[in-house]
Amino acid sequence: MEDYPQTIMEFEQRFASEKACREYLLQLRWPEGFHCPRCKTKEAWLTSRNLYYCRGCGFQTSVTAGTIFQDTRKPLRLWFRAMWHITNQKHGISALGLQRTLDFGSYETAWSWMHKLRRAMVRPDRDRLSGTIEVDETYLGGERPGKRGRGAGGKTLVVVAVETRRNHMGRIRLHRVPDASAESLEKAVKEAVEPRSAVRTDGWRGYSGLKDLGYVHQIVREGGEVGENLLPGCNRVVALLKRWLLGTHQGAVQASHLDYYLDEFTFRFNRRTSVSRGKLFYRLVQQALKVNSLPRLSRKLDGLSLQPTIS
Repeated sequence: MEDYPQTIMEFEQRFASEKACREYLLQLRWPEGFHCPRCKTKEAWLTSRNLYYCRGCGFQTSVTAGTIFQDTRKPLRLWFRAMWHITNQKHGISALGLQRTLDFGSYETAWSWMHKLRRAMVRPDRDRLSGTIEVDETYLGGERPGKRGRGAGGKTLVVVAVETRRNHMGRIRLHRVPDASAESLEKAVKEAVEPRSAVRTDGWRGYSGLKDLGYVHQIVREGGEVGENLLPGCNRVVALLKRWLLGTHQGAVQASHLDYYLDEFTFRFNRRTSVSRGKLFYRLVQQALKVNSLPRLSRKLDGLSLQPTIS
């Protein structure tokens, strides 16, 4: 049964202590009660250091071990507040906004937390898209002289896959690729779309092998050049993505960290019809327990800058 606070008052009352936060994590991580990660024994006792000591093999673990909360020096209450705030902002929040909201002394801490939570927004075992899928690519990066469209230099290419269901869009997947070659595009489609689905693309030769991979390939336009909008779902998602990057994050996105931003946008878009913000908080906590802790991230700039005009 899904269990989460509905309002900010409920949230504050329920997670007012570290013990309450740990018990919530325990409930989500082991719904049927604790079991040892090594020997699967269900009997253990809790030590004074909040470690579970397995009665069967003597292994010690914690409810945060192997999650993004592992080795954190900050209280779990602060992590919970961060997750509540992030999921309750319709258009997300920047690291600077999180720093101000939680009164962090360091911007680096807020920035690192944001990336860890973005990584948790993608379920490791999430289902692939199915049915009728539109697939196209977009380039992210500021306006630069030279060739436009496929083959443009100095920009980052992202494959966009959108489920189409009658008169509305379903789920999406965003995948950064090195180039528009058949090898890159086919790999992105295989990771995002179930076989035997109908995949709609333009006539770019990079998609020519989809039929051999088990997809029903539908070409909506023979040429691969920019023209009439025959993939409206993809175009709508691209427009929203660029507006979000420029609005919430002021276009200050590094190419090496772009995947984290794409994960967050996908998480928000696929749950855009949710009537309960508390449920989004619940999903984020749930997924944060399934994602291993990240190595230390670097904010070193790498050249990608999203300016108001994006080709």
